[in-house]
Amino acid sequence: MDASWTPLRLSLQVTITATLLVLATGVPLAWLLARKRFPGREALGAAAMLPLVLPPTVLGYYLLVLLGAQSPFGRWLAEIGFPLVFTWRGAVIAAAIAAFPLMVESARTGFESVDPRLEGVARTLGRSEFAIFWRVTLPLAWRSIVAGAALTFARALGDFGATLMVAGNIPGRTQTMSLYIYDLVQANRQGEANQMVLLITVLAVALLVIARRLNRRVV
Repeated sequence: MDASWTPLRLSLQVTITATLLVLATGVPLAWLLARKRFPGREALGAAAMLPLVLPPTVLGYYLLVLLGAQSPFGRWLAEIGFPLVFTWRGAVIAAAIAAFPLMVESARTGFESVDPRLEGVARTLGRSEFAIFWRVTLPLAWRSIVAGAALTFARALGDFGATLMVAGNIPGRTQTMSLYIYDLVQANRQGEANQMVLLITVLAVALLVIARRLNRRVV
């Protein structure tokens, strides 16, 4: 088990960071899609769901092209000393993009379940849109947001294809638990692989149970 601590620590580091990143970006987008009507809204919603249907390797390839040294953006990141490809930060981006649709969809459902009349009452009292969001909408939709965060965490923790394409499989640097399990199976270390698989499965099931219970209460 000693050798598994580094991939486990790295997985938690990547997953927690990815979940926070998705929360910071996915919740505002979900609110925008749920509450505003504007040209291109459906296209934006479809784009947000795209990582859910793309094969992980295809998603990883797109990210590699965007973030790699051959792209202007990738070169700029390298010049400022903040490269993403083949780093743990790249694993964060890959995991966050792969899990992004789960947060958006769950949070959007929560925002759409909030009665607009309650927000309207707050407007008649002179509250700003920012205050309405923090004082009315968010407290009423929090269960869906927490459920989305749980699903995001589980998805980011188990990401394999996109992470492998963007961050590689470098022991001690980018080798997450999913990649470590793959290496264990390739090396025919079945016993250790079984332990790691059981650990990931128990955590994933616990997160799914939390998400389902929260979503059931929303409905």
